[in-house]
Amino acid sequence: MSQQQLQQLSQQLQELEEQIESLQTNVEAIQQEKTEVDEAIDAVETLETGSTVQMPLGGGAYLRTTIENIDEVIVELGADYAAEFEEADAVDALENKKERLDEQIDELNEEIAELETESSELEQQAQQLQQQAMQQQMQQMGQGQGPDE
Repeated sequence: MSQQQLQQLSQQLQELEEQIESLQTNVEAIQQEKTEVDEAIDAVETLETGSTVQMPLGGGAYLRTTIENIDEVIVELGADYAAEFEEADAVDALENKKERLDEQIDELNEEIAELETESSELEQQAQQLQQQAMQQQMQQMGQGQGPDE
């Protein structure tokens, strides 16, 4: 009975750990995206019309290009949509995107905390079951030994 319960708890703990790791990976990916948004904000705020930049083409290839007009910034909005903004509005759109990313990170961190609490509770249950099993074994060993007469 106890061994089966321990196995179930162990399996649940493993599943929780996998969920936590997955959520932590998601948090790291969102933080990376947030860093990229910060870099984009810095670029929009510091670049000027006529600046030369390297534009990614994909596959690790870049093309040197000159900015024709910094007042025309295209920002991804999500769901495969993008819009053209003036410089200040582009920065605002990117700041809003950063706020949404922060909210996602907060939600994921809350979920991670809940799972860690659940994991801790399961670990305590497993320890209690192990202690009970050891006590039962000790009692059985004590009962199996009779006086030497």
